[in-house]
Amino acid sequence: MLKCTSCRQGSLTPGYLDMLFPCHTCDHCGGNWVLLKDYLRWKEANPDYQFEQATIEVEAEDSKRAMTCPQTGKLMVKYRISKDTDHRLDLSPDVHGIWLDKGEWDLLKKAGLAGNLNAIFTDPWQRKIREANAKEVFEQLYKEQFGDDDYQKLKLTRDWINQHPKRSDLLAYLVADDPYSANR
Repeated sequence: MLKCTSCRQGSLTPGYLDMLFPCHTCDHCGGNWVLLKDYLRWKEANPDYQFEQATIEVEAEDSKRAMTCPQTGKLMVKYRISKDTDHRLDLSPDVHGIWLDKGEWDLLKKAGLAGNLNAIFTDPWQRKIREANAKEVFEQLYKEQFGDDDYQKLKLTRDWINQHPKRSDLLAYLVADDPYSANR
C-alpha cells in the first residue's frame, strides 16, 4: 500500500480521476497520484474528449515543501503550470508519476490545461513561462524607469523603427553624437 506523499497520514487507494483514467487517491487529504503513462494511454484512446471547464472559483492546495515519490522515495521536481499562477505540479522523473494536491485537477481543468498535462513537464512549456515572467519584470522596470507615458511612447517608437525599411539608417541617426557633422 502506497503512503501519501503530501499529508503523510493517509494511504493511496486505487481509483479513477474523474472516472477517466487510473490514479491513487489519498484517503486523508484527497490528493491524487497519477502515472503519466495512464493519462497518456487514456488520452490516446480518447483524442476528441473535451474537459469541462469549471465556472466556479476553484480552491486548490499547493504543497510548498519538497515532495517525495510515493513509489521510490526520491525527491520529485516541481513544475509551474502557467505564468498566471504560482501553483506547481510535482513530477517523479523516475516513474513519471504526478502528484496532484487536492483541487489541482480542477484548477487544471478551469485553466484549460487538463488536456495538456504531459506538456507542462516539457522544457518548451517551462521556458515559455520563464520568458513571460521575465517580460513582466522588464515591463515593470521600464515603467518605473521611464514613467508610464514615456514608456508607451518609447514602445511605439521602437515598433515604428523596427518596421521601417530604413531601420539601420534611423538607428545610426539616433545614436550619432552629431548626425549633422561631416566628421563621422
